[in-house]
Amino acid sequence: MNAMLRRLSVVGGAAAGTVALLAAPAFAHVSVQPGQAEKGGFSTINLKVPNERDNASTVKLEVTVPTDHPLASVMPQPVPGWDVEVTRTKLDKPIEMHGKKISEAVSKVTWTGGTIEPGMFQQFPLSVGQLPEDADRIVFKALQTYDNKEVVRWIEVPEEGEAEPDHPAPVLKLVEPAAGSGGHGHGAGHQGGNGKGGHGEDAAEHDAQAAAATKQTAASNDDSDTTARVLGIVGIVVGVAGVAFGVLAGRRRSAA
Repeated sequence: MNAMLRRLSVVGGAAAGTVALLAAPAFAHVSVQPGQAEKGGFSTINLKVPNERDNASTVKLEVTVPTDHPLASVMPQPVPGWDVEVTRTKLDKPIEMHGKKISEAVSKVTWTGGTIEPGMFQQFPLSVGQLPEDADRIVFKALQTYDNKEVVRWIEVPEEGEAEPDHPAPVLKLVEPAAGSGGHGHGAGHQGGNGKGGHGEDAAEHDAQAAAATKQTAASNDDSDTTARVLGIVGIVVGVAGVAFGVLAGRRRSAA
């Protein structure tokens, strides 16, 4: 009986550790949500930033926007308590959007002034577009700075078929537009109809797409966070059960 109780104690502790490891990835890395968007369109994305430290707060986030496939529009949404700075870079080769030549594009967005305390996360929304049609993903390399001066560099590019790196960069996967979606979202709206409305119709369509993407992101975040909390609670319960078995086994040995 004592031997069985000892085995149960060990199994319970191991199970608790396993559940904790399973729960951790939901908050482990800086990530882009939703994780994919249609090529050629506009999208509202969120940089989700968890605080991974128990004794320090995140106080700065720097996100690099690649210019090998430049985005003509990158607009941050205000985040309460945070200041935002948008850095623009002159392009080697101008791009054209809505019939206009664009010679510079956003290359970095930096948030400062706020804090993400231990055990918390923060989302930083960006409206981006027009997304390239000749790429399968956009990599947003990020630097996360803590108030103890530690800087975590989320800049390692994940490669398909390989193990995930220790500090993967946030990646937005680009997919072909769904059938019947009108081509390329915002861009398609500019070309459609009788030529009237122009940018007004584009703006309305862009706003609708942004609202839909935001709702999708919120639902995804809720699911992810709920799953992590459930797994965490299960881990605690299993761990407590393991400790209880260990204490009981000790008492029985003492009595013997």
